[in-house]
Amino acid sequence: MAKATTTIRHVLNHKAAHGEWLHANQALFNRVASFYFDVIQAHSNILDLSQKEALTALEKLTHTTELNPHPVMPLCEIEEDIPAMFRRAAINAALGSAHSFYGNRARWQRAKAKAEAKGKKCHERPPVPPRTWNKSVTLYASMWKERVGSSVTIKVWTGMCWSWIRVRSTGREIPEGFDLCSPQLVYRGGHWYLHTPVEKKIKNPVKIEKQIKTRSDTRLCAVDLNIKEQLAVCTIRDVEGSTLATLFIGGGQRVSGFRKKQLGRIARNRHLTGNIAENEQDNADIWAKIRNGDDHMAHLISRRIVQFAQKHEATVLVFEHLGNLQPAKGKYSKRGNEKRAYWMKGRIFNYSKYKAYNAGILTSRVSPRNTSRECACCGGMVARYAEGQEPKGYTYGAPLVYCATCNMRGNADRNASLMIGNRLFARFQEKPQTSTRARVEQSTGVVVLQEPNVQVVGQLSLWTRHESNNGHGTAQSSIPGLAGSARDFTDPLHCPGSHGYATPAQDSDYVGESEAAGL
Repeated sequence: MAKATTTIRHVLNHKAAHGEWLHANQALFNRVASFYFDVIQAHSNILDLSQKEALTALEKLTHTTELNPHPVMPLCEIEEDIPAMFRRAAINAALGSAHSFYGNRARWQRAKAKAEAKGKKCHERPPVPPRTWNKSVTLYASMWKERVGSSVTIKVWTGMCWSWIRVRSTGREIPEGFDLCSPQLVYRGGHWYLHTPVEKKIKNPVKIEKQIKTRSDTRLCAVDLNIKEQLAVCTIRDVEGSTLATLFIGGGQRVSGFRKKQLGRIARNRHLTGNIAENEQDNADIWAKIRNGDDHMAHLISRRIVQFAQKHEATVLVFEHLGNLQPAKGKYSKRGNEKRAYWMKGRIFNYSKYKAYNAGILTSRVSPRNTSRECACCGGMVARYAEGQEPKGYTYGAPLVYCATCNMRGNADRNASLMIGNRLFARFQEKPQTSTRARVEQSTGVVVLQEPNVQVVGQLSLWTRHESNNGHGTAQSSIPGLAGSARDFTDPLHCPGSHGYATPAQDSDYVGESEAAGL
């Protein structure tokens, strides 16, 4: 059995005095974590032990008991009578930081030795231990109780003694079928939050290779992420290579325009204020608005991708393995906009991965090399062009493709999505029999990609709100063009009277967000 996990976030409503106690509680937690990090540095062989053995060893070195009246480095010098579960939470936090620091230092030492062996100088700076500590307090058992409805009782350090306080919380309810784990007290943006991990047992998914090689009913969902109008294009494939459905998720122009507007405000503010003070964040509210907008969109798109895969019973999600994408040279606003669009693509993948796993769907990535330049039907090089242009050469970002080898014409993003699926089949040496259900028009002999079920999703709103009974990042069925049933078309991208394909925005049957909502 595997575990599906997610985090429920609640805002804490407390008295002003309780806020001061929560700050004192976190300050003590970080002092204890810093103390144990020093103990680990003095006894670095502890890191060779398992987590449970390391915790026991650190307690023997620091905790005063009847059997251990004189520990080597007594914790009582920090504070007297620290609860056991508070102490153990700080130990685990210190162990995590220590493993990270020593792992990074070992990697740096290997890189330095490799450079020196070649007679070169290592320009990478060595990692240093944490200079400041800002860990959130993890509440183990006996540090919280009576969590009923919208209230919880927690044990905190007031600065003078340990006290139980009862606070109210607002947020969505704990989903049914999930077990509560140890919550965390998180301070962010002037507010205290209670982050509660929840988990449930799910059936362990079968490995992707076994699914493709041994199961004839396996379906995969190949996803091509973009930064243009179509933010994501998804295609459902079966093990025979047939394409069963396609989904276009639009809204890229709106997202880019929103981000560009905020970057313009930042540029104007900087022009008025002049030089920026050192170590000071300028336009913090605007930067937060950009980050929150991108994060919101990433959650909506990732949820829509997983919903589409679930609807068509796909058990595998396939993405491109995109590395460090660099924005093109140009004005600051254009580069900044494009850079954040690349970051949003990474968020979409990360969010889709954990949401898909919670739904029993595995995620894989393939090489992105020439996925937009090769034909999904025959593997030949394609010409990429815009409507009204001659199908020659390769125009970056153009919506249409044409293959001179097999005379295939189609949507460029959909062709890239099909190529991503082909890469996964090729990895396990399973070549699709018919990758795209191609058909030949009798009048012209031109191969066109026939699609039995295409869904076109309109623009996604940045300001769509979640209902109280849904999870973080969950798309609502009432959102126009998002989680509701999209309009189905039979071969919708084929332009009557021509041999090419139009983009979803050019299709006369395309339903935008306003029309779909009845506005």
